[in-house]
Amino acid sequence: MNVIMLLKPKTTVQYIFEDNTLRQGLEKMRAHSYTAIPVISQDGKYVGTVSEGDFLYYILDQRNNSLKAKEKHLVRDILREGFNPAVRIDVTMDELLERAMRQNFVPVTDDFDTFIGIVTRQDIIRNFIE
Repeated sequence: MNVIMLLKPKTTVQYIFEDNTLRQGLEKMRAHSYTAIPVISQDGKYVGTVSEGDFLYYILDQRNNSLKAKEKHLVRDILREGFNPAVRIDVTMDELLERAMRQNFVPVTDDFDTFIGIVTRQDIIRNFIE
């Protein structure tokens, strides 16, 4: 089994840019009912994953809950280092399954760290059932 067979390509996946404002990130997550979303740079590199909790803790730490305040801070300001690291396209199924046990999706990059899509936990489980 190859990760390509389970991959949801970048063109079909929602993501946010690291230089989006907190408000833009929150609005996109809410619009799609996501609890976490991949974050990429403007040149397409995978930067990390941001979760609802990351937004919440940052907002609470800032002690300003106005929409205007959320427009002054960027998504890159709330990223946790090492949270949900990407796998390469040649990842083993064992490693993919191990990662999926910790997060709803696993980001996938090419050899140049360019974000190419995700593999969802649901798709991995479905693959083992069928």
